[in-house]
Amino acid sequence: MSETSAPESNNAAMRGGCGASPSDKAVDPNTDYDSRDSSYESQSKTDALLSDDLLPEGRRSGFVAVIGRPNVGKSTLLNRLLGQKIAITSDKPQTTRDQLLGIRTDADAQFIFLDTPGIHQPRHKLGKHMVHVAERTIVNDADVIVWLVDINTPPTTEDRLIAERLQEIQRAVELPFVLLGVNKVDAWQGGDLSERQAEYGELLHWLTTAEDGQEMIPALPLSAAGGAGVDNLLAYLKDLLPQGPLYYPSDQVTDLSMRFIAAEIVREKGLLLLRQEIPHSLAVVVTDWNERSAKMTHIGATIYVERHSQKGIVLGGKGSMIKQIGQAARPEIEEMVGTQVYLELWVKVLQKWRRKENLLRRLGYNR
Repeated sequence: MSETSAPESNNAAMRGGCGASPSDKAVDPNTDYDSRDSSYESQSKTDALLSDDLLPEGRRSGFVAVIGRPNVGKSTLLNRLLGQKIAITSDKPQTTRDQLLGIRTDADAQFIFLDTPGIHQPRHKLGKHMVHVAERTIVNDADVIVWLVDINTPPTTEDRLIAERLQEIQRAVELPFVLLGVNKVDAWQGGDLSERQAEYGELLHWLTTAEDGQEMIPALPLSAAGGAGVDNLLAYLKDLLPQGPLYYPSDQVTDLSMRFIAAEIVREKGLLLLRQEIPHSLAVVVTDWNERSAKMTHIGATIYVERHSQKGIVLGGKGSMIKQIGQAARPEIEEMVGTQVYLELWVKVLQKWRRKENLLRRLGYNR
């Protein structure tokens, strides 16, 4: 395992922090849902402080799971709802690999949004982990589910898979309220939206006929990228949230550490700059974080790939590609940290890491 570094530097500021964490009740996508404890309550909810000042009359707060197949705009929607970026985005499917928590606090409501990996048919252990995370979020944490779909595409095999998995959950536990977020309407050229919306609604027909189902499946058109319809979505969600406390301080926007976000920013730039065969093989771990002064932070990160041939592509001729990745990542990291950043990147090979449990754990997955 060899390594190469490319130092960087520059400056600016954002806020991230720590708070209560969503629950971690294990859910195996291959397990019969009847074997699960339906009386479970999310630890992040039961740990909340129910003091009078945190629970004024009429305040609503709760957890909103954003689900959908890969590449429908879930992370773009999360960033839009929060008014700042915590989730990386790219045009490559399966960009999000873990549950991301984003917090929006308004005068009379606190929304805790849970961005999940795209639900798909997994081909390796990393894929199974991603589907497991999405389904665990639905079962354990959510008060409301926003199923995000792409209005420009008829329901796909993966959309049908999501409907089937939701039905399996419904047979075993009470499913949170489900609504359709009909995304990418800014690109729609098919006239009336209702016919396509009905196609997606039909996938959930069993939910409107079930004894403990819901009367209707609301379909809210929106553009996560452009912002159209997002305020309407928020207003609708607020009415669905239960009365509850502030689970997090009003100025906190995520429970993710800055180290995690920095690693994700580096990975995002790799996704944007590298060829098609590389992105899914990339993982990034921050290995060093040293605040050398009030104005300078030194950050070291390792980019992992699966094959030696991929390492050469990530490095580029005379280190040109890894330098581009660092230059693209550094300004966003500086904005988050609030100081200049000296960013050092290395590339290492971990053969077939997506298929090996021990390597997934080493890289922070399967926690």
